Amino acid sequence: MSEAEQAPASVPEVLDALNATDSNGTEVLNATAKFVATPEGTALAYGSLVFMALVPIFFGALRSVTCSKSKELGENDYDSGFRNAADMPETITSRDAARFPIIASCTLFGLYLFFKVFSQEYINLLLSVYFFVLGVLALSHTMSPLMSRVFPASFPNKQYQLLFTQGTGESKEEIVNYEFDTKNLVCLLISSVVGVWYLLKKHWIANNLFGLAFALNGVELLHLNNVSTGCILLGGLFVYDVFWVFGTNVMVTVAKSFEAPIKLVFPQDLLEKGLEASNFAMLGLGDIVIPGIFIALLLRFDVSLKKNSRTYFYSSFLAYIFGLGLTIFVMHTFKHAQPALLYLVPACVGFPVIVALFKGELTEMFRYEETSPEEAETKEDSSEKKDQ
Repeated sequence: MSEAEQAPASVPEVLDALNATDSNGTEVLNATAKFVATPEGTALAYGSLVFMALVPIFFGALRSVTCSKSKELGENDYDSGFRNAADMPETITSRDAARFPIIASCTLFGLYLFFKVFSQEYINLLLSVYFFVLGVLALSHTMSPLMSRVFPASFPNKQYQLLFTQGTGESKEEIVNYEFDTKNLVCLLISSVVGVWYLLKKHWIANNLFGLAFALNGVELLHLNNVSTGCILLGGLFVYDVFWVFGTNVMVTVAKSFEAPIKLVFPQDLLEKGLEASNFAMLGLGDIVIPGIFIALLLRFDVSLKKNSRTYFYSSFLAYIFGLGLTIFVMHTFKHAQPALLYLVPACVGFPVIVALFKGELTEMFRYEETSPEEAETKEDSSEKKDQ
């Protein structure tokens, strides 16, 4: 996080966008050097960023529970609403978590070299088109459940299927099999309008709509398989964040050069200039998604306990608010950009662990395990062979 005159020093939200499995991240809160924000403008900007960070974590975690139930039933359970493989959650294992900081570092340094060697204008043009497509799809997926409630029951909702196959007869195999309906098409149309707005104007509201969609989809669809994996991932990115923010200028250079909806922004001069304001505070999506998928895991753990209690979810959610608030406080106290994961990781991991120790459920927490559909299918096949 950073404010006036401090270059955005943040974690690689950049990679969030470039990795299909979900990236890392942490950007910063930043404003331009020549502008001196009023106390009211600063409070409004930071308060809005904190609120916007909480929204995808809260609703993404809730949707991850439904998503997890769909995963357990299998991706062909159409009643769950997850009719396509792309809508199924991606399970992150301990091996993935251990490799992630290394992959993220290589990606970040690769981007740094690209911006040093090639024209920033052309790179950002390609990235704009790339994120236009991703943003439209992410926003459409985010809006879909809401649209299902908005449309009346009498709405003529027709079903469609996009199917591409290869070969004939017994050798025929599916390349693409995507099912959608009229409501999905309406969501896609609305999302496309937002996408064109972002592509042409790069307006901060369009940026935030895409950013919120990316963050919510990340929290919903990226599932840690257990708490230990979450600790490995957060611990690795904690070191990654601190190193690249404080140890080199790579993060700062990439963050300043990279133009994409991988951050949430809010103008500090909104009260003076309205929607045309241009001096922004920023929060990287990595600061939202990485703690968010851990918080979502704890909510699913709460559900697995079947105690009608959400103790671990609320404790980690409050810990996130505390950690983000502490980041802003330290940044203002020392007038220096801060890597948010430096404060978010200890808070989001420490608070729930303390609660588990107090309740005597620490062992149960670390034994909680989620399996991917492939692993579940393998276990079923093994058990069937044993029965035979």
